[in-house]
Amino acid sequence: MLHSAGGFTMNQQAAHAIAAAALERVDPVRMVTDCLTLDGDTLNINTEKQRLSFDLSRYDRIIVLGAGKATASMALGVEQVLGERIDDGLIVVKYDHVRELERIELQQAGHPVPDENGVAAARRIVQMAQAASDKTLCLVLISGGGSALLTLPAQVAGSEVTLEDTQQTTELLLQAGTPIQEINCIRKHISAVSGGRFCRAAYPATTVSLILSDVVGDELESIASGLTSGDPTTFQDAWRIAEKYRIAGRLPDRVRRALEAGCDGDIAETPKPGDEVFERVHNVLIGTNALALDAARRKAEELGYNTLVLTSQLTGEAREIARLFAAVARDLVRSEVPLSRPACVLAGGETTVTLHGAGKGGRNQEMALAFLAEVDARRHAFSGVTFLSTATDGSDGPTDAAGAFASPSLAEKAAAAELSIARFLADNDSYHFFDSLGALYKTGPTNTNVCDLQILLVE
Repeated sequence: MLHSAGGFTMNQQAAHAIAAAALERVDPVRMVTDCLTLDGDTLNINTEKQRLSFDLSRYDRIIVLGAGKATASMALGVEQVLGERIDDGLIVVKYDHVRELERIELQQAGHPVPDENGVAAARRIVQMAQAASDKTLCLVLISGGGSALLTLPAQVAGSEVTLEDTQQTTELLLQAGTPIQEINCIRKHISAVSGGRFCRAAYPATTVSLILSDVVGDELESIASGLTSGDPTTFQDAWRIAEKYRIAGRLPDRVRRALEAGCDGDIAETPKPGDEVFERVHNVLIGTNALALDAARRKAEELGYNTLVLTSQLTGEAREIARLFAAVARDLVRSEVPLSRPACVLAGGETTVTLHGAGKGGRNQEMALAFLAEVDARRHAFSGVTFLSTATDGSDGPTDAAGAFASPSLAEKAAAAELSIARFLADNDSYHFFDSLGALYKTGPTNTNVCDLQILLVE
């Protein structure tokens, strides 16, 4: 197979071009400036589904607050529109996910496990919200990662759930392969800011949230743990999730006591939809995985592929989803079903990995490795197949890779190097496997975040 620029094979180059088109479509600066316009003193916010207008002369102050891996770029877009009208601002981003800003302060913090920087920033953001009045317009920028980046442990019966408690709880949930919606349900109930509690602090200000979704189904109450959305979940739900994933007995004592006290009614619930604190809150969804997939489809068709978008709501264990893609690939090779070749099948969403080993990787690398195991078992059935699974934020798990490629040539290369796919899978060590083959997909921080993309090409 021929190699093209950048060390990619020709098929890998096509997959890269398709992924790049998807990322360009969900660039946060573009999405913010597309939907925000300023006409004199009128701020207009227009999306395909919402149209809002705000008379800025009615407000004494405009502040910009927020958290998430994409919020630096979102903030840059807001600055380009509002400029000197911004009076104050503070956002929290993952380390290295930065942009140069003039009027909005940027704080870097830990993700996916929170750290002290996130806690300190969360305290300041809540204080700034509490200082707002009914003459304040509060623009809130929210994207994936906000749950960890904006961590403020809750006060429980005179004691405080500590940062260490929150870190341990997050790690337990991640190791158990818990879906993000269920992780966030627990995090909302041990937080002083998530699950709509931010709106209690900001009331009676007018709050407008610009939201970039990294949650399958785009549920506002789940994105960044529903910072400005009513929370339909309860303490009982949180406790059931802990039991479901068999971590209830391993939770830190203060976390367990907090959940139990909430179940007994000794702690106030998160504010629910319809609560008065949401009367002046406007949530605007500006970017989704579906938008990225649509751009990927258009690019694939431009490159000459017959293209099918399977779904933007892919969930489940990464290894099981890999087997699904492998089955689709075999059908395309054998009988050109459901598309004639050259074919491109796209999907997006967010899978999970239940950890059993001590290796390094992420859900996209794990999926690519599991796909490669299927290829290795019957290489002849995957002729002309290239698979790429990638995170749109550029960081797959705790690694510097966005994802990885899989193909018959890589299976052959692994065999020649005497690399056991099964052994690396058993140890959840996809990163080192693909790194040794030069098959990691690295983009660096993209400053966006709309879940993951899977690209299956069959020549």
